[in-house]
Amino acid sequence: MQENKYIGDEKMAKMLDHYSCPTPLEIVKMRFAGAICSPNMELCPTDVISSFWPNGQAPRLQTKDEADLFFKFFMGLWDDIFNDVKNNKVKLMKLNIKDLKIYSQCRFAEVEQGFVEGFWGGKQDMKLPAYLAEIIDSLSDLAGVYKSLEQKLCKGDSDKDEIANALKSADKMVEKTITFIIENSVLPRIESLQRKVN
Repeated sequence: MQENKYIGDEKMAKMLDHYSCPTPLEIVKMRFAGAICSPNMELCPTDVISSFWPNGQAPRLQTKDEADLFFKFFMGLWDDIFNDVKNNKVKLMKLNIKDLKIYSQCRFAEVEQGFVEGFWGGKQDMKLPAYLAEIIDSLSDLAGVYKSLEQKLCKGDSDKDEIANALKSADKMVEKTITFIIENSVLPRIESLQRKVN
């Protein structure tokens, strides 16, 4: 399969902005990662791409050339994330955010609306091995940790250093959990996971 080259985070973020995409890049990347790891083989990249816009608000692509370029850019990112999955190197995006409250909100969205949502791919009744269902639930629980840390910060009575350490610890746990999912559920069947645009 010929790979599309990824244009890089900066240009991709500009492209999302150009198409008024309400989904930030870190969620886009994690939703792709979740979708690639998903046992739902009916899930194709175009479904995931259209999920970045609210229903009926996906951009109207005027010409075939524009559509080709639009999907080429997205598939470049998809292929890039696929390689991360294949090499078991999926990481949370580096966030240069000093405000811990905003950091917590971003991480919650990245994990829950990114990876977990991508993994389910709109199919809540997917049959999963029990251990995998438990691990995906534990990822949602970890997303909940970011929520509760954000709430602590909103109350304003918390030690900022303590919260910062708790956030670092949650980040590590999320990455370890995703690594475990990939190692045990994805790598054994990686060759069957290549998905085309159509």
